[in-house]
Amino acid sequence: MGISKVSNIEASVKEIKEEMLSGMDPYSLVSASAYDTAWLAMVPIDSDRTCSMFKECLEWVANNQTKEGYWGECVDANGVPTIDSLPATLACLIALHKWNVGANNIKRGVEFVEENTEKILGRAHDDFPRWFTIVFPGMIELARNAGIELAFPSQLNGMLLDIFHKRQSLLDAEELVGNQYYPPLLSYLEALPSSYHINEQDITMNLCADGSLFQSPAASARAFMATGNENTLSYLQRLVGRCAVGVPPTFPIDEDLLRLCLVNQVQRLGLADHFTCEIEDNLAQIYRNYKTQESPEKSSSNADLAIQLHKDSLAFRLLRMHGYTMSPGQLCWFLNNKKVQARIEENHDYFSITMLNVYRATDLKFPGEDELEEARSFSRKVLEKISSKDTSFGCTGLKRMVEHELRFPWISRLDRLDHRAWIEDINNTNILWVGKTSSHRLSTLLNKKLLQLAVAEYEYRQSIYRNELEEVTRWSKSRGMSDMGFGRERTTFCYFAIASSIPLPYDSEVRTMITKSAVVITVADDFYDTEASFDELNSLTDAIARWDAKGLSGHSKTIFNALDDLVSEIVAKVLHQQGIDITYFLQQIWYETFNSWHVEAEAKWSMGGFVPSTEEYLGTGMISIALHTFVLPASYLLNPSLKYHKVRAGEYPSVTKLSMLIPRLLNDIQSYQKEEEEGKANYVLLYMRENPGADIQDSTTHVREIIDHKWGEFLQRVLMDDGSGELPTASKFLHLSCVKVFQMFFHSSNRYDSNTDILQDIQKALYIPLTIG
Repeated sequence: MGISKVSNIEASVKEIKEEMLSGMDPYSLVSASAYDTAWLAMVPIDSDRTCSMFKECLEWVANNQTKEGYWGECVDANGVPTIDSLPATLACLIALHKWNVGANNIKRGVEFVEENTEKILGRAHDDFPRWFTIVFPGMIELARNAGIELAFPSQLNGMLLDIFHKRQSLLDAEELVGNQYYPPLLSYLEALPSSYHINEQDITMNLCADGSLFQSPAASARAFMATGNENTLSYLQRLVGRCAVGVPPTFPIDEDLLRLCLVNQVQRLGLADHFTCEIEDNLAQIYRNYKTQESPEKSSSNADLAIQLHKDSLAFRLLRMHGYTMSPGQLCWFLNNKKVQARIEENHDYFSITMLNVYRATDLKFPGEDELEEARSFSRKVLEKISSKDTSFGCTGLKRMVEHELRFPWISRLDRLDHRAWIEDINNTNILWVGKTSSHRLSTLLNKKLLQLAVAEYEYRQSIYRNELEEVTRWSKSRGMSDMGFGRERTTFCYFAIASSIPLPYDSEVRTMITKSAVVITVADDFYDTEASFDELNSLTDAIARWDAKGLSGHSKTIFNALDDLVSEIVAKVLHQQGIDITYFLQQIWYETFNSWHVEAEAKWSMGGFVPSTEEYLGTGMISIALHTFVLPASYLLNPSLKYHKVRAGEYPSVTKLSMLIPRLLNDIQSYQKEEEEGKANYVLLYMRENPGADIQDSTTHVREIIDHKWGEFLQRVLMDDGSGELPTASKFLHLSCVKVFQMFFHSSNRYDSNTDILQDIQKALYIPLTIG
């Protein structure tokens, strides 16, 4: 069964690579806009006003009505059409009616509009985006002027009248082409009422160099019908010639932006390991383009602000995450222009996805990058405004994404659960970037193929993870780790966290080795902390130093034997794979860890004796948190491994030291109350002792500031090649994943000590099948 599933996954990967990602026209990867395609279908041939100039667009409209009777791909999380479907459907009806074709299509479309408008508008809670307030009334007027009878229920009249009034308010308040709103009013030329007088000069003066009106196919089609401009005709002809199956919401498309969106989509679906070469090739090309392009301040005009910033935010995050040097200025240029910031805030609905990606990009802030901190604050303010609105956000499902991002920062989230959320919300998360009236989305075929692959990948990994969890659970029981009668039994917690955070191959032994190590650490730490007598502490620590169980009994002997079995297993695997014997290294690193627990336990036993300084405390506390105790041995099982890197117990690379410090401080913030009651040292408490004027809030704030700075330094050392060669990249990313696990456990509470907080997450990661809307 497993071999068959892997074969199917490999076949799907091959198909996607060969048919969709290798040399294909990028326009075929983006879904057509029914609204814009319909407008091109309305353009007549000059010599024959009874025939469409772009018959292929008219044919596309006739052949792409859904079985429910509407046009467009925008559906909510429940698969129900959103407000985007209404103007798209009306535009398609107008096009078909104009050329007297598709009588059955028209009948079904009219029925859909009449029967569904009230509930679609009702779900939007009377909080319609600006574009809809402009376009929807315009399409109703055009449909009625064309002779299409629309019989809306009488109870809908009040809501429609209100939308028409709001449109009029917008028309009265806005300039035709102003700097306050985006896109400008003239970009909606095709939907503006006939009473809103626009002369030919208004149109021609605002045409782009390529002949388009703000690169909008719909507006450009209407501009050509109004002016007969030859450059605009050439634009429309190039558009149709390039896009064989329906036209996109924008033309031309920034191909680097499309590549970035595809890479982002593949990664967020959890498929990056299958497309490593494709991702690297695309990012390398994008980086070369970034190195040669003009600065954003020079290349970013009012018309392409949103696209430029969306592109820069994706590029910054993806390129920095893959080790490329990206300066904060390549993302934060918009902070230098107060008018741009005001426009973003004024048009926050339109810039919502862009601001979400700016916020996500600032997750990768390094020390001293104040611009990124400012960009994070600005984008968070905009996102909080979006989150506070009682709105369905059209077809994007954005509010849910925003709330999740603000509540659970990336540093405290596990990748596999993020992948699951992205897969399950695929109707919303296949949006690439916002357009004028509809978002740019992946083509239906590519989206379907990627979704099928992501589901197969996720569910196959679930089966692997369940089997591995059974294996480590059996090991834990057979070695007596789960029957000690004291402390925490955390085998499932440990395995879930590791499996959900580290992108490893299906057959990786790293997951089981780290889990077994974490189980031993949890049991032994609890033994030293709560159970052992003073003599037992001394005896077990001495036995670990000698690596000899002689003289041990009871729990001490059980712990030693489990540890000895684990070390022997790791040594054998590394010897087989790498040809090196790491016995001495493992024995030394484990002794260092046990000795740190011994030091802490002795301090507790002394009850009021020696009180360490904060520096002395961290010297021991960084070791006793024990992250290095499993991450460094596991690094010998990676590819590339730690084989050629000189790492000795007690002498650790900077990345490792930071990964030891951050979890210790995270733990101390959540545990100071408990440890104060138990008479144990804690950094939060020691800081107050050394600073008599500080209260508990001052102390925790100080510790969080240390964590924030050290996290930035840690990220920089993980992501950027500083030339030191201390650790291979695979090991550095293993460090990152493990520190994120600690961030998850201690972000807002001590979830590791709770028996209930993460049970639902465990079920989602290991057991519950995916739910696809």
